[in-house]
Amino acid sequence: MREQAPVVAAVAVGGAIGACARYAVALALPTPAGGFPWATLVTNVSGCALMGMLMVAITELWVGHRLLRPLLGTGVLGGYTTFSTFAGDVDTLVAAGRPVPALVYLFTTPVAVLIATWTAASLTRRLVIRRTA
Repeated sequence: MREQAPVVAAVAVGGAIGACARYAVALALPTPAGGFPWATLVTNVSGCALMGMLMVAITELWVGHRLLRPLLGTGVLGGYTTFSTFAGDVDTLVAAGRPVPALVYLFTTPVAVLIATWTAASLTRRLVIRRTA
């Protein structure tokens, strides 16, 4: 149990930072009642792109401290991205009588986050290979 305490602390600190960043995006891009949830989409796509970059950086570029992945990946980016809010946003759009935007959002988000993760990882990998060559 004691050996896990630093990992739990790193995830908790990172999660608080990520949640604050997510809240800042929500304040910058407020969603009006029944409106399209741009803030959640931007948060999830950018968070997944950052995760793609991070995973390449800490697995292919350098070996980081053992707490780096829990702090940044699970903590910061886990607290920043919000798939529970994504699900709630779909429900809110349907409840507001906006099934078409709800369906567009429902199908666009997973595709967009996968593309963002893959693209960011690929570009980071390409930059790493170019830099080390």
